[in-house]
Amino acid sequence: MPSRRQAQVAEAVQQYVSQLLQRDMKDPRIGFVTVTSVEMSTDLKYARVFVSVMGTPEEQKATMDALASAKGFIRRELAARLDLRFAPEVQFKLDTSAEYSDRINRLLNELKAEEAGAGTSAAEGSRPPDSAVTESSPTEEKA
Repeated sequence: MPSRRQAQVAEAVQQYVSQLLQRDMKDPRIGFVTVTSVEMSTDLKYARVFVSVMGTPEEQKATMDALASAKGFIRRELAARLDLRFAPEVQFKLDTSAEYSDRINRLLNELKAEEAGAGTSAAEGSRPPDSAVTESSPTEEKA
């Protein structure tokens, strides 16, 4: 579990990197990028930035290449904005959790649709017809 200071610095790094990607980065290879989380090392010298990139795998690769080439710029900007002794070295990692959850959601929706389609005929077949349910007459109970 990260310390309170690690969590504070990670949150600040996430905020500043998000701002840099939205406002200051002019690289056309950078597509629709979202900073999902940041993990800081215990000595605050390394930051692992998890990003989610929307697009095809080729667009994702191009965006990751652009982020890798912009590491120096981002580190310099972080040094100017953060009040730390050392500017953290930034490492970008592709976060595929959004794609994974979208895939699971689609599979669950497909199962639900199949169940709804097959469930109506199966539910009707599993119930006994109304004529099969017989009520006992009062004369049979006495016997």
